[in-house]
Amino acid sequence: MLDPNVILFPAIVFAFVVALLFLFAAVKILRQYERAVVFTLGKFQAVKGPGLVLMIPFIQEMVRVDQRIQVVEIPTQDVISRDNVSMKVDAVLYFRVVAPERAIIQVQDYLPATNMLAQTTLRAVLGQHELDEMLSERKKLSVDVQAILDSQTETWGIKVSNVEIRTVELTENMVRAIAKQAEAERDRRAKIIHAEAEFQASQTLTNAAKILSTTPAAMQLRYLQTLTEIGAEQNSTVVFPMPIDIIKPFLELFDKAEDTPTLKQSNGAHRRAPAKPSAAVQ
Repeated sequence: MLDPNVILFPAIVFAFVVALLFLFAAVKILRQYERAVVFTLGKFQAVKGPGLVLMIPFIQEMVRVDQRIQVVEIPTQDVISRDNVSMKVDAVLYFRVVAPERAIIQVQDYLPATNMLAQTTLRAVLGQHELDEMLSERKKLSVDVQAILDSQTETWGIKVSNVEIRTVELTENMVRAIAKQAEAERDRRAKIIHAEAEFQASQTLTNAAKILSTTPAAMQLRYLQTLTEIGAEQNSTVVFPMPIDIIKPFLELFDKAEDTPTLKQSNGAHRRAPAKPSAAVQ
């Protein structure tokens, strides 16, 4: 007859193994950033965690959800702007799961779904703006894309925290055209600044001339200052400005001296003219 201990030992071992399997299936440990979406006989029951979670094996099922911010790189997209300029744009998407039950129940796989939605939204938003707006208002466009994505993924229990447009690549022809436009804009600004400087200088000179015209001594001091500046440079030739008021009396005398011989010559000619003979009387 067999020993009872020999018969009971395999049964004890089997029961111990079953208990271990049951324990592993029933006890789950979740990290601080994880949540468990629990289904009982296929129906949603609750969201549990973090920490120790007890499950009923073969009756309850658990799906882990990571609630940390996830970073998704949006692949390079071919975009045509409103002014018909083709370019390549890529971006980075930041989002996190705020409602684990909706992220599991409402959408099949929220990660690729959010990525595909971000691609289409990026193309749609950028296509409504011109090239200059994309280059100068990139932050505003990123905020617009983030707001649209956040509103569309709200039903999935996902919060889009940020969207950053990373690179805007243009063709070589467009880069050269933008460089020419920027150069022309710089030339235009330089000419405007030069014209404004000339206008301000002319106004200042006009005001200075008015002040100097009221005080003749100030003009003489200005002449002397000019001579001092010329002498400081050790020039061999000195150009001395002569006021017209000083030269004017000499010019008048010179004009009178030229007019006097002309008058004398005309008077002498009249005196030397012979008298015409009178006609004989018969």
